[in-house]
Order: sequence, then structure tokens, then C-alpha cells
Amino acid sequence: MNERNSAYLFYKPTDELEEKVQSIRKLGRKYGYTLVEDPKDANMIISFGGDGAFLQAVRKTDFREDCLYIGVNDGRVGFYTDFSTNDLEKIELGLQSKNIEVLNYPTIEVTVDGMKSFHCLNELSIRSNIIKTFAMDVFIDDTYLETFRGDGLVVSTPTGSTAYNKSLNGAVVDPKLKSMQLTEISSINNNQYRTLGSPLILSKDRELVLKIIQDGNDHPIIAADNEALSIRHSHEVRIKVSEKEVKTLRMKDNLFIHKVKRSFL
Repeated sequence: MNERNSAYLFYKPTDELEEKVQSIRKLGRKYGYTLVEDPKDANMIISFGGDGAFLQAVRKTDFREDCLYIGVNDGRVGFYTDFSTNDLEKIELGLQSKNIEVLNYPTIEVTVDGMKSFHCLNELSIRSNIIKTFAMDVFIDDTYLETFRGDGLVVSTPTGSTAYNKSLNGAVVDPKLKSMQLTEISSINNNQYRTLGSPLILSKDRELVLKIIQDGNDHPIIAADNEALSIRHSHEVRIKVSEKEVKTLRMKDNLFIHKVKRSFL
């Protein structure tokens, strides 16, 4: 990197947001930060928007481990955005105080058919793309667990446990636990198909394997975080907790428990 404190700003410009971003640009220059036009030249990547914008910033910059990711919300409070464009005083306090710390968020690594590999910070979801259920054989560490038939499955990280996973009655997991969670979407349970029927939390040492049964509905939608992937035909999906982590800044007075209470209680 060319600069010790070089920052890249990731956002979708609007008239309202641009005015706020310009104020933050001035604040950054005040504290000696250099703003760069290419994220490859940055050691800090700052997203503006909600959690969706933060996820896109991480994905579009390839889950870099050699930089810090910082989320700044625009009024929509989220789990990844500790700062707000409406509170410049808090941002300035964070730039000059010791009330911030670095958090390492775990990710999952996904491999499709032994070839295409990618990472997820929130979750991987596999869903039917037509109004018809589809089936998958579920293996853990290559040991058969069950045959699932239904609308789909979600594999979430601890930070992603409060998103799609929670809407499916999945468990909320402490981000300090390096793990992944398997949650069902509308499973069918009858004499032919039988599933666990509850979320399953797996340790970082496990590997989850989903084998899509080719029965005519074998073109599911595979989504990584908030982005659908152009994978039209797949047979096997392998998921494990990755060694790659996303480093982010957060205020010490904004703990995971605070975020859970603020969002849901």
C-alpha cells in the first residue's frame, strides 16, 4: 500500500448521501487520511449504507485480510455499521480515541462441484427457482445425515445468524464462536422424507456437504450473502468455516449484545 492511512469509500452516490460523504472526507483529511480511487491501494475500506452495502463492499473487494472494513450507516442501524453519517461527532471521537477495537468476523468457504470457490460473510442459501420443492442429501464430514426435501437450506455464519437465518427460527450465535449453522426452509417431513427439523450448529472443524438430487428440479438458486450467483447446474456444494476473516472496526460501547437488544428487543 502507498499510504499508511489510505481509505477507499464504497457507496452508491445520491444527492443526499454525497453531501454527508463530503463532510466525512473533510474529517478524514483533518486526521491525516488519504482517500484513494482504487480499493487495491487502500488499507481501509469504508462502506456507506446499511448492512447490505457493507456486505457488497466486502464482496466487491474480495474479502481482503490486509485491510480494515468500516461500516457507516445512513440512518438504517445494522450489525455491521457502528458509525452513522448523521453523527459526525461519534466518527471524530472514533478517529481520535481508544474507544474502538478491531473485530475479526468469521466467514464460510463454499466450493461448488469441486471447481468454483467463494466466501460468504453472512450466509449461503440454496433455494428452488421454481414453484416446486427439490431434494438434497446432507452429509457432515462425509457421513450421511439426512435427505432434505423442501424449499431450500441456509448456511449462516455467526454474524449472519441474525439475518435470514433468524427469520427461519435459527439460533442467534455469538460472533466470537467460529462456527456455521444449517437451517431449513419449509422442509417436508413424511414417511419418505425425514429431516432434523431444527437448526444445526457445526464447529469450525466440520465440513458440510450438500448433494443435489437430480430429479428434474436440479437448477436451484445459489446466493452468497445478498448476491445471487450465476451457477445454473450443480451437483455438490461443500461448505466449511474458512481461515479467512474480515477485520472491522467497532466502538467498544457497542457490543454484540447491545446490537441484539437494539434490533430485536
